[in-house]
Amino acid sequence: MGVRLRTLHVGARDFVWRTAVRYVPGSEGACLRVVRVRVWGGGKQSRVLQADLAAPVTDESWHPTPKDVKAVVERALAHGWRPDVRGGMYVMRNAQFPAM
Repeated sequence: MGVRLRTLHVGARDFVWRTAVRYVPGSEGACLRVVRVRVWGGGKQSRVLQADLAAPVTDESWHPTPKDVKAVVERALAHGWRPDVRGGMYVMRNAQFPAM
């Protein structure tokens, strides 16, 4: 199955985004489910936004909604992400699921 790219409109700008589920080591040998979100705002050569969102432990099928991704994009823009810059990656540290 290929990667599904989705489009999101924030203000007058279009963003393309995708998600991928990852499992990372946690404390005491536990495995944590994380949803990695990647967003492009200026074409495929633009600076990509990357945020790892901790998924609710009780729901293995959880994925962020467009509303959640919009909140992540707005937060990244407010904290200095410049999607028009060519190349590179802007990594959001300590990204929280917006509805939490």
